[in-house]
Amino acid sequence: MAEFTVTGLRVLHQVATAGSFTRAAELLGYTQSAVSRQVAAMETAAGAPLFERGARGVALTPAGQVLVRRATEILADLAATELELAGLRDRLAGRLVIGAYPTAAMALVPRAMAQVTSGHPGLAVILEEASTPALLRRLRTGRLDVAVIGVGHGLPDYDLSELRQTTVLQGGLRVAVPAAHRFAGHAHVTVADLAQERWIAGDGAAGEPQFGAWPTLQDPQIAHTARSWSTRLGLVAAGLGLTVIPEQALPALPAGVRAVAVTDGHWTGRATLALTRPRPSAQAQAMVSALKDQAAHLHDG
Repeated sequence: MAEFTVTGLRVLHQVATAGSFTRAAELLGYTQSAVSRQVAAMETAAGAPLFERGARGVALTPAGQVLVRRATEILADLAATELELAGLRDRLAGRLVIGAYPTAAMALVPRAMAQVTSGHPGLAVILEEASTPALLRRLRTGRLDVAVIGVGHGLPDYDLSELRQTTVLQGGLRVAVPAAHRFAGHAHVTVADLAQERWIAGDGAAGEPQFGAWPTLQDPQIAHTARSWSTRLGLVAAGLGLTVIPEQALPALPAGVRAVAVTDGHWTGRATLALTRPRPSAQAQAMVSALKDQAAHLHDG
């Protein structure tokens, strides 16, 4: 007695999606005769034709529509089962909590999270966004496995004693300008060029890296302040001022905003660190490695 098979259901689903045996064979890496044999076996198992052949390809019969609908559900269940079993085999299964300051959470940390969870489907990763002092407290008390913080020019001298430190990124800064601004097409501007500009300044929690006017600019004109990055960048896009943004957040810039480099010999820079407790878990080490990988991609981009 002919039976439905997983391979046959996959072939059937691909033919229905592609609309032709030839295209399905190309997508599956099969020969056309192999696709035809699988469809014939499924038709035998179904006891009815599944496709109507025409000059422009194939169309599902009523029986074919029923079987393809069920095949879609079955294949999705099988994929979910494979992921669940992979999680059971994965030594990094479990739970990891990573904390980050806001601009690190805009692009760098989410991409690292995606990398880790893609490679380790049994690992649940939770993101917490907070100020650096709060991140350090949570890390030391075991509420976080990894903390991502910024250090350097203009930031407090945080107490990082007894924490394991990994430099993820030596971060530069850019100026975010409206797309219609005269600087938008420039590769670089100088600090003197910025002297008469209006600025959107950050108004975040104490201890967070704050951005607004260029850090070495004397007596900047602050036009607006806003707590969230979406509001700050929305004000920039509307032409109401400029703001400063770390390079690691550039992939998250909205439409209508451009980033311009600033030539400034007095700016000593900042770094992004990944912190763990002295003996990090395998999960935490995997996350730190992913952060370094994604930081390298951001830098290359």
